[in-house]
Amino acid sequence: MFLKRFRRPKLTTDLEYVAVYRATGDLAVLGELYERHMELVYAVCYNYLRDEEEAKDAVMHLFEQLVTDLRRHDVQQFQPWLHSVARNYCLMQLRKRQAHPVAVLITPNADEGSSDEWLTLTNEDLDQPDLEENLTHMETCLQTLPPEQRTCLTLFYLEQKSYTDVAHETGYDLKQVKSYLQNGRRNLKLCMSKQP
Repeated sequence: MFLKRFRRPKLTTDLEYVAVYRATGDLAVLGELYERHMELVYAVCYNYLRDEEEAKDAVMHLFEQLVTDLRRHDVQQFQPWLHSVARNYCLMQLRKRQAHPVAVLITPNADEGSSDEWLTLTNEDLDQPDLEENLTHMETCLQTLPPEQRTCLTLFYLEQKSYTDVAHETGYDLKQVKSYLQNGRRNLKLCMSKQP
């Protein structure tokens, strides 16, 4: 007797992965989906926690959390939802800390010649109920920027790429990258200054 091995169809979109995982509970499917977004999750975690080992631990804990969360929630847009889950997890970790202020948005590398610091949170700030609202507002504002500015800000600040790396990844020249960053910072601050 020959047994026919079940082969699942080739999955391409996040939505397909989510649907198959919710239907089957197959951890291999969830693993493949998570792997597609692991760099983003690490960047978000490092952005908040500012420690490589803590960020790596957070990435692992978040996968374990997704095993149950993704089956409980009907997720239509996986990446933004995952970003929120990662952010909320990191905020919970920060609330447990008793130490010094934490910079939430990464400042540029010292050798880049800028000392901008966007947002620094103290433990007292982390207990404020409107923190989540402020961070959501910031993310919403980021999405309103022109794609060139949004891409450059994300690569430079969240992924800590150098000007040269950003230029290489985007195809823009250094002058364009610096211009997009400068204009993007200004536009983001303007948007953030308005009430959500």
